[in-house]
Amino acid sequence: MSRHLRNYLLTMKILILGGTRFLGRHLVEAALSAGHEVTLFNRGLSAPGLYPDVEQLRGDRDGGVGILAGRNWDAVVDTCGYLPRVVRQSADVLRHSNRYLFISSVSVYRDASRPGLAEDAPVAELVDPTNEDIPANYGALKAACEQIVLRVFAERALVVRPGLIVGPHDPTNRFSYWVRRCARGGPVLLPDAPDYPVQFIDARDLAGWLVELLQIDARGTFNAVGPAQPLTLSDFVARCARALGADARPVWVDAEFLRQHGVQPWTDLPLWAGQEHVGIAQVRGEKAWSSGLRHRPLEDTVRETWRWCSGRRDEPPAGGLTNEREAALLSAWVRHPR
Repeated sequence: MSRHLRNYLLTMKILILGGTRFLGRHLVEAALSAGHEVTLFNRGLSAPGLYPDVEQLRGDRDGGVGILAGRNWDAVVDTCGYLPRVVRQSADVLRHSNRYLFISSVSVYRDASRPGLAEDAPVAELVDPTNEDIPANYGALKAACEQIVLRVFAERALVVRPGLIVGPHDPTNRFSYWVRRCARGGPVLLPDAPDYPVQFIDARDLAGWLVELLQIDARGTFNAVGPAQPLTLSDFVARCARALGADARPVWVDAEFLRQHGVQPWTDLPLWAGQEHVGIAQVRGEKAWSSGLRHRPLEDTVRETWRWCSGRRDEPPAGGLTNEREAALLSAWVRHPR
């Protein structure tokens, strides 16, 4: 079979719910690069002119999905489903499409303290199914969304649970905080947990692999985490600094001192979620790796993220310690009796 004919046979019509922010835009680019026909459905509020040659359907997932009725796609990719009630609307109106890929999260797992969580580990459940407080119930809500998709699409459903997604266009400051901080150099405040495990996945690696999953008609549930080789917080910071040619010097600060000074795991010091959530940084990814998920070198992700951060004109998102607060904490730690 010729390469041209093979590519033709693999060409799909893909509907992406969202598609103009972080993972969504990387998905659009991966799908277009693979020769697929892409349609976007969103409200048109975020970068509406980003893909002028791509079909754009305007609507609201919550009560405004009528424009999708009567149309079918080879694959639907749901990048922004957080509430079961809302996911049910899109799943129902698109039930005749061939496949529905739901982007979930490793946060669905019930016991976040247990290392080695695989796809069959128990997931969290909502105590109150009517509670739509996303920050307070993120994992349980995502798990409930998964169930909606599985009920509607059954064997045509594909659920992917990424870990922390990182790289250019990240609207959070969870990974880029450390890139910015290492680039600035000098003493860097870190929790006294140099061996704390770190997991994340570059959005570009994730997007390319998701398109490949659709091309091979994969089904089921996959954790999408990386790197394949274990990485510690100490190694991560050191490699991040080296990749940027920066003189960043770790200062390992006692967890009790951090607690007394109101420093919050994950929020103030991203990638460190504390021992009660350490399992989320040790999720098993063998199923995804064996299906083709590959990870670019950490240094490439760091440098590309720094390049994107450096070119931003707007203020960086909230998250992580401010320069002033970190300096005050480092000064207090130096004076702290030990």
